[in-house]
Amino acid sequence: MTSSAARRAHRPLRPIAVLAVAVALVCAVAAWHPWTTTSAPASGGPADAGAVAAVASAPLVLPDHALVLVFGDSWTYGAAAARLTDGYAYLVGRDMGWRTVVDGVRGSGYLKTGLGGGTFGERIAVLDPALDPDLVIVQGSINDRHRYPDGYRAAVTAAWTALAERYPAAQVVVLGPAPQVLPVERSTARIDRDLADLAAARGWAYVSPIAEQWITTRDYGWIIDTGAGKNHPTTAGHAYLAGRLAEAIRALEATTDAAGEVPAPSR
Repeated sequence: MTSSAARRAHRPLRPIAVLAVAVALVCAVAAWHPWTTTSAPASGGPADAGAVAAVASAPLVLPDHALVLVFGDSWTYGAAAARLTDGYAYLVGRDMGWRTVVDGVRGSGYLKTGLGGGTFGERIAVLDPALDPDLVIVQGSINDRHRYPDGYRAAVTAAWTALAERYPAAQVVVLGPAPQVLPVERSTARIDRDLADLAAARGWAYVSPIAEQWITTRDYGWIIDTGAGKNHPTTAGHAYLAGRLAEAIRALEATTDAAGEVPAPSR
């Protein structure tokens, strides 16, 4: 066979060789999965270095006349209400038929020391271990917004671990910060996302007044007292917040009830 005939004989093999290389590349790409992205932490940035995977939220099951601890900042305290007992934490307990213990300290947060009451972690450390609540609602806090993000997630994690150790049988619902001003401050929004992330990691239910738009420009004027109340809820605002929180708790209970009614999948 001449050299030219040999070249003609080998020409059909070139497309096959190219095809083989292409197939190899496709296989390599398929194994790599470049289109699969790792879920980014909710709030972005260095503060999320400790983000962990979410855990399925435990069902919320409360007995009649449940003993409930509502723990938080000045909003839980009842600031700007006509009477402290007109605060949302007291009202939601009445609405739900709970035996409610309210522990709110003005100015307190996970990083910020309150007015005579310490940080959230310090306050949790002195809670009555004999209380044994059925449910703990942990509210807030916008008070950390000027110190965020340095040490924030670590402070939340430590406080929540101490709470779980103090009341191991209690169910926990975390109530995120609500906006005291509009538009929502960027640090407050990031706190909300961090708390949601950390609550999900524990399997705790999270209620976000920011994400659910409890307070908007349409109703801000009557919900928030921008005068003597220093951007705290009005008496009517506390009643409104109590109603929204009651709805959220009922929804968590309804989810539990519905889950029990779902028939098992057939095989």
